[in-house]
Amino acid sequence: MKTIGLLGGMSWESTVPYYRLINEGVKQRLGGLHSASLLLHSVDFARIEAMQRAGDWEAAGRQLAAAARGLEQAGAELLLIGANTMHKVAPAIEAAIDIPLLHVADAAARAARAAGLDCVGLLGTRFTMEQAFYVDRLASHGLTVQVPPPADRDEVHRVIYEELCAGRFEEASRERYRRIMADLVARGAQGIVLGCTEIGLLVGDGDATVPLFDTTVLHAQAAVDAALAD
Repeated sequence: MKTIGLLGGMSWESTVPYYRLINEGVKQRLGGLHSASLLLHSVDFARIEAMQRAGDWEAAGRQLAAAARGLEQAGAELLLIGANTMHKVAPAIEAAIDIPLLHVADAAARAARAAGLDCVGLLGTRFTMEQAFYVDRLASHGLTVQVPPPADRDEVHRVIYEELCAGRFEEASRERYRRIMADLVARGAQGIVLGCTEIGLLVGDGDATVPLFDTTVLHAQAAVDAALAD
């Protein structure tokens, strides 16, 4: 079993499911008392969020690259960034390490394509929905990507930072997300990529008429596959 390095804490609310899902996946595959060989560096999200807000992605990339190097030096043999938005700085992290980085958007895109889809809706932070680093990565797998209109993007973003990252899961927000997902379906989305690791804590398969692709679940599964690969 390879040792997984996980950059977490962005937010810690979704890092907890990562840890559980990876360990459950290893136990399911190997049985008995097996669990994952895993190293976690959990950052202070307030500092990262301030860099996001300021648009200082270079500083954020430096901080996460340093954490990634630390995980590699501690014995990690593959790396996960436990946050969709921070894949914006994936190139800086990859340049700093010699171990593979498993990209969350690749895991989501492969699952959507395996389900026979060619058009997906995308929910996430404003950065993830509006900037090319994520949409283009999905598109590179042959997917057409639909995002909500500006007002709905603002609401999706607000709920993530003001509620989900703080451990609040409001029924009114779940209803808003249901409406926004239904609108994406009406515009042609055959499935919805939950492109923020906290969104799966708010909505699930019963909240949309099309398949939902929970990136936390899919990323964790990809980590298990990589850790147990021959």
